[in-house]
Amino acid sequence: MTVQTGLTREDSPVYLRLRGTIVAGILRGDFRAGDQLPSVRALAAEHGANPLTVAKAYQSFQDSGYVEVRRGVGMFVLPDAADRLRVAEREKFLTDHWPRIREHIELLGMDPAELMERHGA
Repeated sequence: MTVQTGLTREDSPVYLRLRGTIVAGILRGDFRAGDQLPSVRALAAEHGANPLTVAKAYQSFQDSGYVEVRRGVGMFVLPDAADRLRVAEREKFLTDHWPRIREHIELLGMDPAELMERHGA
């Protein structure tokens, strides 16, 4: 089983891991509606990534309508981005991640109810 960090797997392409970092920031409230995202150069420097890779991650937000680009200023989170992202990420979790997690739980012979009880859910 591949290790997952946050919303993406370690073996995911870099642009998807960067995208996952921004998604998590929006869902946590680090970036709220109207907030400006870090510049491509700043995010690239922070994560040791190629600026073109960061631009590709940001382009996916623009294409999905989660951010707006203000030429010469930057990218800004749209008002409904967090709610729409939460819906999309829940669906992604249920279709992409949960089946692997469930399989792993079963392989280990673990009881899901005990897991939930043991970890305060």
